Amino acid sequence: QVQLMESGGGLVQAGSSLRLSCTAPGRIFSSAVMAWFRQAPGKEREFVALRRWNTGRSAYADSVKGRFTIATDNPNSMYLQMNTLKPEDTALYYCARGTSYSMMASDYNYWGQGTQVTVSS
Repeated sequence: QVQLMESGGGLVQAGSSLRLSCTAPGRIFSSAVMAWFRQAPGKEREFVALRRWNTGRSAYADSVKGRFTIATDNPNSMYLQMNTLKPEDTALYYCARGTSYSMMASDYNYWGQGTQVTVSS
């Protein structure tokens, strides 16, 4: 069984867009908190965005605010729309699911295996 599955990564030029998807094995409960994290080579895993489905409240890292959007795609999936990509956005992106409204990776209990995003200059 796969807890979560990411897709949509790729190689793009700076200024371009990508849409990452995350699929859960079943319907995402309205009380769930869904989040995206990323990890670049030689760096710690960092928070990107989250959304609590029953309230719609979202949070974004300062580095992506105004460029990235997290939202539902269908009852068992979500996506991360990434616009105006920059080379510093290059990383392995992970989706996660938990119950706490948190920006800490340790607070999430379901994870995907990651999808690579590479942004060239």
